[in-house]
Amino acid sequence: MDPECFRLLPALCAVLADPRQPVADDTCLEKLLDWFKTITEAGSSLLLLQDSSCLVELLFQVLKPQDLGSGVLSFGLRLAGILAAQEDCFQYLQQGELLPGLFGEAGPLGGAAWTAPTVRSGWIQGLRSLAQHPSALQFLANFGALDTVFSLQGDSSLFVASAAGQLLVHILGLSMQGHPRGQPSPQACDWPACAQKIMGHIEESLGSSTTPRVTQALNVLTTTFAHCHSPWTQGLWVQLSPLVACLLERDPVPAAHSLVDLLLSVARSPALSSDCGLWVMLAQTLGCLSPTQAGPLALGILKLQDCPQELRTQASDVLLQPLACVLQAAAQAPGPPGLLAGPVGNSAVVSTLLSSRSACVGLLCQTLAHLELLQPMAPSPWPQAPMLGAAVTVLQFCNGSAVPASDVGSRLCVVLAGCVRVQRAALDFLGTLSQGAGPRESVTQVFAILLDYLKSPDSSPTVLKKAFQATLRWLLSSPKSPGCCDLDPHTRLFLGGQAGFRQALLASEVPGLAKQLLQDPESYVRASAVTAVGQLSSQGLHASPGHPEGPQKSLLLDLLHILSADPEGFPRRAVMQVFTEWLRDGHAEVAEDTERFVARMLQVASQDLDWEVRVQALELALVFLAQTLGQPGPHCPYAVTAPEAAPPGRLARALQALCRVQLFEFAFRALFDCDRPVAQKSCDLLLFLRDKAAPYDGPQEAGGSPEVVSLEATLQRWRAGEQGPPLGPLEPEAVLAVLRSMDLEGLRGALAESSDHVEKSPQSLLQDMLATVGILGDNQADCY
Repeated sequence: MDPECFRLLPALCAVLADPRQPVADDTCLEKLLDWFKTITEAGSSLLLLQDSSCLVELLFQVLKPQDLGSGVLSFGLRLAGILAAQEDCFQYLQQGELLPGLFGEAGPLGGAAWTAPTVRSGWIQGLRSLAQHPSALQFLANFGALDTVFSLQGDSSLFVASAAGQLLVHILGLSMQGHPRGQPSPQACDWPACAQKIMGHIEESLGSSTTPRVTQALNVLTTTFAHCHSPWTQGLWVQLSPLVACLLERDPVPAAHSLVDLLLSVARSPALSSDCGLWVMLAQTLGCLSPTQAGPLALGILKLQDCPQELRTQASDVLLQPLACVLQAAAQAPGPPGLLAGPVGNSAVVSTLLSSRSACVGLLCQTLAHLELLQPMAPSPWPQAPMLGAAVTVLQFCNGSAVPASDVGSRLCVVLAGCVRVQRAALDFLGTLSQGAGPRESVTQVFAILLDYLKSPDSSPTVLKKAFQATLRWLLSSPKSPGCCDLDPHTRLFLGGQAGFRQALLASEVPGLAKQLLQDPESYVRASAVTAVGQLSSQGLHASPGHPEGPQKSLLLDLLHILSADPEGFPRRAVMQVFTEWLRDGHAEVAEDTERFVARMLQVASQDLDWEVRVQALELALVFLAQTLGQPGPHCPYAVTAPEAAPPGRLARALQALCRVQLFEFAFRALFDCDRPVAQKSCDLLLFLRDKAAPYDGPQEAGGSPEVVSLEATLQRWRAGEQGPPLGPLEPEAVLAVLRSMDLEGLRGALAESSDHVEKSPQSLLQDMLATVGILGDNQADCY
């Protein structure tokens, strides 16, 4: 411990133990606990207590019947647990009966403070930290702590209830780790005392007639099987699986969601996945649950690696039943039949679809979402054509174009009409299906329904966006789709090599609309429009409105105006990103006079108040620097080898160009920017340049020249926050001399530290907490 912290700690403990003193907020107490945890993890808790008796005195104060705040009580309980995690310190605290007092009836557990959820949570977290060794297990068994944990599983605070369940899992695992036989027998009487008690509680809860108690037991088992893969979990499952199976005999099945989580957790466990009885129980569960409850279980089964094919087929049928019912409900549904391997028209599914609008919408959205997650895994067989037909049919029911073939279809027409939630889910699923092949007629139906939604005035903005996204995914899909040529996705996006498409796009409203949206009142729309027109222009697809085949009007001036005058940051950032890409790709308007272009961009960006614009301007400068040096790009800071130096002749010409565009003035000002990301980016740029210029000596030694002295003096003023006149023309030799004299590595290291690294120190934390109650003067505290 730091000597200054050691000196301040007694005063802080006195403040915490005094109910009359205002205590710092819970955040400070949380930071204090983190500090103590760091100390105990690095050394002996016993030595800490022996050197700092004030900590023991503070814990004894928590035991006294006084009006300590719930935050301090919780802090004391958690601190005791952290200290007692080491067994020798645990024994030391036991000698004074401190731990039984804190965690038994004599402490907060039996007082009025127990009504505060913060205290109950602190009690659980303290026990969780304490339970790390055999002595702790004996303590839990002797002082009845487990009974309290059992009751806290049903606590009114969800955080407390969840922490109680996790504590039981931890205690069960800790107690079974010390079992001498390795893999315990299925007989509960052969298990350690704590494990026996937890097992008895779980068995009793599984047999309870109240759903909350069943849920608590299932959640504990789910967490246990998810985190414990030791052989003893086999005995645990053998002991409890009959009780879990009995839940399926109830109508309705209690805690169905938690039951599904448990069965999937067991199936994923390496120690239990080979149990044949488990597959039988999973199949039985699929048949007992409602369609909405069975969906997540079916999805989980299909994701399992070693699942029997018969069970996989059953899970597929359960997952596909809702869409099969939708297909049957429509006359002349698109696509071929054969969505299911077995019979369709499950009565439970039909009942759910017809029971209410919310139930129907919920089941369809869940099914579509599950299938969307499943499609990238390419399960075999995957009925691509029927899936396309089902997705199209759902969208037809939603926009009223479906023709019902039965009473179910008529009901779906009413329930799904204009349902935005189902439309979004179906369009997402339809977009995902673009990754697979499909017959020509099915794909034709896909584009037809997408076009209907794009043209419909009734499509909500969200649905219209989803329809655009799905359409784009199909346009970018593999050559399996009809009409798509064998081109890479980027080429297919712009299709720049196809004269017919270029002519059609230039004749369409797309370029004009994109340019009009540069004036949209919403800043994020303007930013998107900037990106769009920038990409179109890069492909030669930007034309003046009304003259689709005429010469392009200069877009650079329009974008430069946005960079200079737009009041919002999003569009200005987008402009700088577009200009950077134009420079990187050799855009025609940039290539006309690259130096003039770069100089203008840096001049405008230097006056921008948005730090992200300035960072992007430094990226543009870095691209120009790399191009001028004839390098592929800036050196990766994580590479092992240093960047190669540029040839002297090329370097001399490059330095002259960098001086002409005033890149150095922009970079030096950015180096002392008040926004750290800007300074970090500038530091990286200057380090890159200095490494490239390592062998360059120049025509003369410029180390002590008047220009160097003047430049260094100006940089010192900028570092101090003073503003000054522009640097004016610079000579490369002077710039390099200054760069070599600067400790850029040290500056980069300082910038890498968080801005509040001093205020985050334990000493600062203790000073602030003491200053809160006036024990320290104001000048001794860090305010943050």
